[in-house]
Amino acid sequence: MYHFTSLSQANSPKPKISYKTQYFPQQLDHFTFQPNSYKIFYQKYLINNHYWQHGAPIFVYTVNEGDIEWFVANTGFLLDIAPKFPALLVFIETLGYLNSQQALADYAVLIRSLKQNLSSEASPVVVFGGSYGGTWFRLKYPHIAIGDLASSAPILHFDDITPRSSFYDAVSQDFKDASLNCFEVIKGNWAELEALSAQKGGLVELSRTFRTCKDLHSMSSAWDWLWSAFTYTAMVNYPMKANFLKPLPAYPMCNIIDGFPPGASKLSRVFAAASLYYNYSCTEKCFNLENQPDAHGVRGWNWQFFGLNSAAKLTQLNSVKPHHKHLKVLRLISLQNAYNCTFL
Repeated sequence: MYHFTSLSQANSPKPKISYKTQYFPQQLDHFTFQPNSYKIFYQKYLINNHYWQHGAPIFVYTVNEGDIEWFVANTGFLLDIAPKFPALLVFIETLGYLNSQQALADYAVLIRSLKQNLSSEASPVVVFGGSYGGTWFRLKYPHIAIGDLASSAPILHFDDITPRSSFYDAVSQDFKDASLNCFEVIKGNWAELEALSAQKGGLVELSRTFRTCKDLHSMSSAWDWLWSAFTYTAMVNYPMKANFLKPLPAYPMCNIIDGFPPGASKLSRVFAAASLYYNYSCTEKCFNLENQPDAHGVRGWNWQFFGLNSAAKLTQLNSVKPHHKHLKVLRLISLQNAYNCTFL
């Protein structure tokens, strides 16, 4: 059993809710007829019937890429509204190394089988989730789900419909809204990063500036490290403390950059800002830029995106990392709140 208390329950005497872990025998490939297509893998899902009444709605969270327990622990909204309907709660994990077409088909097969096994085929299904899962499932399988509620959903993010830069335009605007100075510092940081790394001994200096555990072999490691911090910070700019991607304070945006004296380098400012994202809990004494841990499995997204481009008609999701040649146009970013950790 997996136990979870929603944010609204955290300070109340309400009991914890248990999710039962189950596995569904899923066909590996729904769209081809090769022998390997019929192999079976066991798709993990979590289910809770604490509030459910037979025939009532089924709320399905399409987890997309990432660890399923991680999403359950940070999705209090479903638990808050389940008693009012009263709904069955289901979280379905994605086989992240296939494309979105396969993932959506997995959801469809599992949901239909679940309704049959529960003898509740008349129960309406509402899909929840971020990114492509919630929205595209309703578009692709409207006969299975009566509706969806999706956060940061790329509803029409397809080639020749939506510009590829639209996700980064939105991220950039987040930081501009927080502080134009902060945005300009981050925008100018990329050129400073390139200039330093091109100098003799530049990577050694860059390693020192970024407090790396080991000397850097490439500027791209620092670039990626900053990109991840700034992009994900824009996604989790919550008005309260949270622990979704990382432990972070409320509104983790631009105060730390804006608080530096005028003569400080852009690199020193953005390092301090990124450090807030990576080390707000003050547990890290150095940073491993070239072999970053993936605690929540989100790197499955990169594999899935390449699968999208090569195998699926549903293409170009909103979280695509830009090629370096596009970054000069798409430079953004910043961070907020004081960072008080000290390093050895």
